[in-house]
Amino acid sequence: MTDKQHKECYGTMFPDALHYQSDRMMSGKVFAFEMDTAGGLYRSDRKMKVNMKEWDDCLECPEFDSCHKLCMASMVLESAIANR
Repeated sequence: MTDKQHKECYGTMFPDALHYQSDRMMSGKVFAFEMDTAGGLYRSDRKMKVNMKEWDDCLECPEFDSCHKLCMASMVLESAIANR
């Protein structure tokens, strides 16, 4: 185990894609999405947003490379789980 301290936002660029709520914006530090339904029966719309202010903040962070790798690895794992 590591004792290294990271910023509070470390690894949070993307929202949790496994535990989302329909018809609600799900936000990470940089990226957000919303999966809308019509009458609760079927998906009617999908939205994605990027917070450029937070992205620029991430780009200036000395931990950007490792944080980005962690975020991408987490997203790959979430995708694998969601597609099973």
